[in-house]
Amino acid sequence: MAKKVLIALGVLLGVLLVVIVLQPATYHVERSVVVKAPPAVVFPFANNFKQWHVWSPWSKLDPDMKTTYSDPPAGEGATYEWVGNDDVGQGKMTIIESVPDEKVAIDLHFITPFESQAQTDVLLAKEGEGTKVTWTMHGDNTFMGKAMGLFMSMDDMIGADYEKGLAALKPLVEQAAADQAAPPAEAADGAPAADAPADDADPDAAE
Repeated sequence: MAKKVLIALGVLLGVLLVVIVLQPATYHVERSVVVKAPPAVVFPFANNFKQWHVWSPWSKLDPDMKTTYSDPPAGEGATYEWVGNDDVGQGKMTIIESVPDEKVAIDLHFITPFESQAQTDVLLAKEGEGTKVTWTMHGDNTFMGKAMGLFMSMDDMIGADYEKGLAALKPLVEQAAADQAAPPAEAADGAPAADAPADDADPDAAE
């Protein structure tokens, strides 16, 4: 009887291994949002890691997270490293491609809680008077990733966070676009604002 049980367990284990191996070799996660801002306004929020940190959904999970930025923190070759609690782990991002107002591609290296490599892209496409922002992640499925995929896919694990991040980005870029489009502040009677120098002001008067 015991021998039959062991044989049955061995068969089940073999079937499970085959099922895991046959899982997709790669994964892809993608979410999009349309914002009322031109690509030129959106681009710095993806191309500059200090701006990225403002809308990243993971930066909210650990207020004590330690971050290190390269100098400069923007453009191809820029890096962003973090070390945080169990919710955010440890990792490093490196911008590997930066196409103004169109695309930012990032190499994403997770160190903890488990080591893995992926690429994440932020793609910008003009849509009407606004911009369609598409945030993607893709990479190879390791054996462990394939095994985890039997219970929860990468889309299930990452998709909701991408949606939160894009939801946080939308008001930021729309406010930035509104600020850039706003005319210079003036007083109600049309006179220059108090902090703006008059056209005929004597530049030496303040000395």
